[in-house]
Amino acid sequence: MEKELVAELEALAAKIRINSIEAIRKVGSGHIGGALSIADLLAVLYGKQMVYDPKNPHWEKRDRLVLSKGHAGPALYSTLAAVGFFPEEWLWTLNEGGTKLPSHPDRTKTPGVDATTGSLGQGTSLAAGIATGLKLQGSENYVYLIVGDGELNEGQCWEAFQYLAHFKLNHCIVIIDENKKQLDGMTEEILNPFDLTRKMQAFGFATQKIKGDDLAAIDQAIEVAKKVEDQAVCIVLDTIKGQGVKFFEEMEANHSVKFNSEAVQQATDQALTELRKGCE
Repeated sequence: MEKELVAELEALAAKIRINSIEAIRKVGSGHIGGALSIADLLAVLYGKQMVYDPKNPHWEKRDRLVLSKGHAGPALYSTLAAVGFFPEEWLWTLNEGGTKLPSHPDRTKTPGVDATTGSLGQGTSLAAGIATGLKLQGSENYVYLIVGDGELNEGQCWEAFQYLAHFKLNHCIVIIDENKKQLDGMTEEILNPFDLTRKMQAFGFATQKIKGDDLAAIDQAIEVAKKVEDQAVCIVLDTIKGQGVKFFEEMEANHSVKFNSEAVQQATDQALTELRKGCE
């Protein structure tokens, strides 16, 4: 990618992080860690790779995104607002009564959300179904599935992966956010996923593993995946829970963060100041 585009995507990723943190802090608590770990990915998807029209969210020729790890909804909302699907002011109503932005994505409430998710594991099946439907219609559009590594504890994911691989649904790009933590601790301690790259390869996927904070690498991996013609495709993102904000990266219990202390508030203010420099 050209340097100018990289700079634009870095600014978008910073904005996604800022608004995700601000929206969650206004609520008082929420899933900071898993939202921040996909901010760079979302910046590349909506800043370069995906085909969509914010003025026509249901445009038939759009690409689809399925955020199976629905607890990272604030990051998706921040992205959709940044690219024009709805006003940024909506973000400050996150999870309030009557909001159009519930804690987990709901396609009946939020412009730009293609799949209702949050019950972990089900997004993989949804993405497989959408990809099947598009293929039957002769569509060349892509479905991007974002699934968490902790979420892969759910057997439903592996059933859907086997289906995708068997039918060689290469227009469903599976992206695993391997941030190595889940609700109760480290994934390898709770239920060891072992080597996800080798596992996906064994399931029949053309699989790449890249650093999840490298915008150019994410973009290149998607380009490579799009060239695969006779095999299901997967990208494993090597990420950090709370990625891009040192304070949240180093917080032990960072799956869901409570803004209930002066220390957390001050550290968050400092982090936001640093992130805003990336938007200048």
